[in-house]
Amino acid sequence: MARGDPLDGQVLVLAAAKASVAPDRLPGLVDRAQAHLGPRIGEYRREYECVAEEDDRSVFLAEQGHWARIGEELGLGEREVDALRRAHEEQLRRSGTVEDRREEFESALDIREAVVVGT
Repeated sequence: MARGDPLDGQVLVLAAAKASVAPDRLPGLVDRAQAHLGPRIGEYRREYECVAEEDDRSVFLAEQGHWARIGEELGLGEREVDALRRAHEEQLRRSGTVEDRREEFESALDIREAVVVGT
């Protein structure tokens, strides 16, 4: 069974409720994306703004369309891409709440996409 790391369980539940994929599929999608993103963390550190560093993850802001490109690389459908994007956005919001930066992070989502990479 997939775990959905590096996203929090509550984040996965919330994102699954908003996404157009079955809730039991989302952790596997997140794991698949992490397998793709994890080896590229150095690239993310060089190319994107890291807005939160936590014990087991780094949260980046990437350009609009980033998840569409990742989805294409992974051979995912539009709904799967949307579910991943939503899940990563929810983790950014949760991090913003914890760090008292929620408003700042919400504003950032107007022009960028959240990407959470496990460390």
